[in-house]
Amino acid sequence: MDRRLYFLIPDRAEALTVVDDLIRSGIDIDHMQAIGDQHTRMDGLPTAAGRHGHAAGPGQRVAWTANTVCFAIAVVATILAPAFIGLSWWLLLPIGIMAANFLTGLYLNSATSKELNLFRDALAHGEILLIVDVPETRATEVERDIQRHHPHAATSDGWSSHAMGL
Repeated sequence: MDRRLYFLIPDRAEALTVVDDLIRSGIDIDHMQAIGDQHTRMDGLPTAAGRHGHAAGPGQRVAWTANTVCFAIAVVATILAPAFIGLSWWLLLPIGIMAANFLTGLYLNSATSKELNLFRDALAHGEILLIVDVPETRATEVERDIQRHHPHAATSDGWSSHAMGL
């Protein structure tokens, strides 16, 4: 299982060196995402647009994929059910699946937004939030290395969450 680490970094130059150090330590850039406000220079940093378009963790990505597959099955069932079993209460099953998937999507989106609200003030001051998904067995090592080599980067003590939750 992966663990999500957060590093609040004061500026772009420091963020670039943190990303380089993480890559040298074996963390894939696809498992990193830098977030800043609209006035912060982000070029050279791994951003949401290059990844998945949101700050979802591994558990959330699995949930989104399952959500999409279930939704597609429900749409097909809605179209095919009347042809094979006629119009009956069975038609409510795919509609119920679609409604459940829609509500799950709303929940996942709001959970991510709440998570990022913790950093709103810092981002407004030009700081950069670097989100890194690492194997749980390496989380302490990675966090310790960043603290040692980049003392200005605030680590995720108290902010981190297991990827299956948030």
